Amino acid sequence: MFSPRSLDDDIAAVRDRYAPGTPVLDVESDFETLPPAAAEDLGLFVDALDPASYPADWLPEAVPDLLRKHAGPAFTVGLPGDGTVVRTTQTEPPAVLVKRRAEGTPEEFLAFLVAERLVQIGCEPAPGSVDAGGSSGLSESFLPFFGERYRDLDDAIRRPDSETGESTTGFGPTDVFQVANALFDAWVGLHVRDEFASWEEEYPRLFDAWVDAGERLSGRLGGLSGEVARGETEFPSATEYACSAVKHDLDLPAPYGALDTTAYRERGADYAVAWAEKTFAALVDEE
Repeated sequence: MFSPRSLDDDIAAVRDRYAPGTPVLDVESDFETLPPAAAEDLGLFVDALDPASYPADWLPEAVPDLLRKHAGPAFTVGLPGDGTVVRTTQTEPPAVLVKRRAEGTPEEFLAFLVAERLVQIGCEPAPGSVDAGGSSGLSESFLPFFGERYRDLDDAIRRPDSETGESTTGFGPTDVFQVANALFDAWVGLHVRDEFASWEEEYPRLFDAWVDAGERLSGRLGGLSGEVARGETEFPSATEYACSAVKHDLDLPAPYGALDTTAYRERGADYAVAWAEKTFAALVDEE
């Protein structure tokens, strides 16, 4: 299921700097979530396993099945939307997993994706930020990042009718999941992008891949709000796109520019929920 990945010199240097001892493993399969039996095989490559579970009352009644499984006691790794390369803090030391679909990813970009996960493992949250999961470093996923405030995020996005409980915005649990993952991605990006920006001299190949990926995103950002207004792009998908640009230090259109702030980096989930309450209330008013 897993095999050690051979690392180029620059990636090995990034690992030594940010996440010493972290195994980088190729995975035989492409996956959204690794089931318990497969995840436990990680024990062959690490010193210890530390499966995470989260309180059931963090979740609203309606959530995607995979999220409920992720919150439960079974040892699972990964969620939909995690990308080609994932990290897990449920092992000691943390591990980086490269999915099988990476075989079709351009070499330089894949190198950056691996380096990015290593930087995330070595990064500590901004002073004052709260990780509801109680672990050091950045959360593995958006669920411990939001903690009990995930229910508030669900209310902000779906804005359920007080009598029927039906969404007044037309968004459902999968949309909440998508927005939550995007907001978490932006928060992580605020923590790590200065590292990428400093790599021009030391790790030029990885720096160039970071810049190139940002340039590929930037062309669409300016018209993103218009796409949403014309109904060409759903708001959750636009949020995902805009938030993915944060780690590249790009100018974001409204209302996403409010996420590219020191306040969000420092306040974390509380800020994200406040942003969602204001943003989705405005969407309802526009309709």
